[in-house]
Amino acid sequence: MNKKISLGLALSLIAIASAVTFILTSFFSLQSFNEKVVDVNEKAKKYSSLQVLDSYVRENYFGDIDEEELSSGILKGYVEGIDDKYSRFLTAEEYQNELSSDSGELVGLGLTLTEDESGYIRIAEIYQDSPVSESDLVVGDIITYVDGNDVLVTGFDESIEAMKGQEGTEITITVRRDGIDRDMVFVRRSMELTSVTGEMLSGYIGYIKITAFKKNTPDQFIETLERLNSNGAKAFIFDLRDNGGGLVSALEECVDPLLPEGIVATAEYKDGHSETLVYSDESELNLPMIVLVNDKTASAGELFAASLKDFGKAQLVGIQTFGKGVMQQTTEFEDGSAVVLTVAEYKTAYSECYDGIGLVPDYVVENEEDSETDFQYNKAVEIISKEIQ
Repeated sequence: MNKKISLGLALSLIAIASAVTFILTSFFSLQSFNEKVVDVNEKAKKYSSLQVLDSYVRENYFGDIDEEELSSGILKGYVEGIDDKYSRFLTAEEYQNELSSDSGELVGLGLTLTEDESGYIRIAEIYQDSPVSESDLVVGDIITYVDGNDVLVTGFDESIEAMKGQEGTEITITVRRDGIDRDMVFVRRSMELTSVTGEMLSGYIGYIKITAFKKNTPDQFIETLERLNSNGAKAFIFDLRDNGGGLVSALEECVDPLLPEGIVATAEYKDGHSETLVYSDESELNLPMIVLVNDKTASAGELFAASLKDFGKAQLVGIQTFGKGVMQQTTEFEDGSAVVLTVAEYKTAYSECYDGIGLVPDYVVENEEDSETDFQYNKAVEIISKEIQ
């Protein structure tokens, strides 16, 4: 049975509904406005404090201000202020150096350098076919001066930066050995870095070491994989120890020939949406595999290990990995500078994100600091040999 209401009552109900809608809309609009006002006011306070500091420094600082250095320092400080250890601001020069590093090419002398306990620069590695490879420099030599500037006065990081430069330019370094200093002159040149090496072990075990994921890593990896395959490899050991990561696009090309078809890893963004990060086609290597990892295996290095483990393609040997499962995006600005910002976390198709946790190996094996024996490597060979048999 239908009930009828008067026209007056209907109009009253409509008026009440309109009023409620207006009140709710006004409330949420006011709330949003107040939040924006608070945000604007907070930003204004920050910028006002910066302006006060700038005025004070300019009036009282006893020295000259390099405006370009000041601007870069402010921007670096802003990114450091978000307290994310992976985000950073890069000057135009720093960004170009990063692009060069990511490409797998290096302009310089071909040295891996560390800080000596004295504060000077210690040579940790000399690259093959580098400008210094045919000199009598040896690992352990100490660099005390770079182009006549004392490393202790200039600073370690600044001295390392000064050793970089344009191809074809000369550099003079002062090298100390057994307490004796001598000057050596070299010419910087471009070199392709090797991030993948491989060899056949006894029992037809293919051993491949990947030190980083650069743009040229996939070509080196595929060439090494195919070479060992054609030589009759019955199993593979992938050594990702000390691999701190690199380009995810390079990682994708490396795991693709090893895994079955499907989504390997996804990136999960702040707004809740996800994107496919790593995908594998239908080609797949069906051989026993082991991945060697340690506490310096991070980022894309961990993703390589996690992908093979999650798809049941490999077991992990070593110690718990670093635990970097977040992704950075690099954005270049008009002046050539750039910001590297953490924008997402990533995870494999079958497991949760390992950021801050790391991967626990199937076989936990420690290497002893004072021992020349590589127990992790030996364990990997032992396991894979049994699988072949």
